[in-house]
Amino acid sequence: MTAEDGELAAELATEAGRLLVELRAELGFGDPTGLRKAGDRRSNELLLARLAAARPEDAVLSEESPDDRTRLDADRVWIIDPLDGTTEFGEPGRTDWAVHVALWERSAPTERFGLIAAAVALPALERTLSTGAPLPGRGAPAPAPRLAVSRTRRPSWFDGVAAAVGGEPYPLGSAGMKAMSVVLGITDAYVHSGRMKEWDSAAPVAVALDAGLHVSRLDGSPLTYNTAERLTLDLLICEPSLADRLLAAARGLAGTDTTAR
Repeated sequence: MTAEDGELAAELATEAGRLLVELRAELGFGDPTGLRKAGDRRSNELLLARLAAARPEDAVLSEESPDDRTRLDADRVWIIDPLDGTTEFGEPGRTDWAVHVALWERSAPTERFGLIAAAVALPALERTLSTGAPLPGRGAPAPAPRLAVSRTRRPSWFDGVAAAVGGEPYPLGSAGMKAMSVVLGITDAYVHSGRMKEWDSAAPVAVALDAGLHVSRLDGSPLTYNTAERLTLDLLICEPSLADRLLAAARGLAGTDTTAR
């Protein structure tokens, strides 16, 4: 890894986010399905072109491209989500959508889950959070911890986990926004159970690690990336002081719900 990898991740996520904001203004919301499809496609095209020019030897795993399985033998793989929170992107006034750009490297430290550089752009908020760059400070967790949860697909187990830790729900859209809400101090935790893809979690996880947050699976074990299945089965991002309580609650109640992100 070089410092330039982190800078490149931030540049790419920001540039793709700017394109998406401009696309919203250009196309409007009269055809939300068309807007969403255009956003996915055009952001992906931009990111792939920029990566091909800047890092031609690296492999890429993207939500919007066929999976080139040669990545499994590659030493460096960019894991990208050109538009995380497609639903929210197509709704007027929604700001809870994101662009994810992460770099996995085979030789990276295990405590980093292989993720050595990443950026999460929140384009509608004009913010990009990235590894290797200053991240905002956070206060102590709220007396009733604020738990980020899907605004449209609230999982059946969530209320039990919230009750077990005396927490309050904080509905948000994309997985990236939910994760970054913890980094920004808007919420205190993001608890996820059920399958999400690696591109949903990779960049948010890397930024959360840089922010000093606890990151693990719900049984406390490490995450893995650049796998054949391309899956993140479950995820906890939280203030370190809440980790033990949330892990205990989630192990008992989260189960295998696959509907929420």
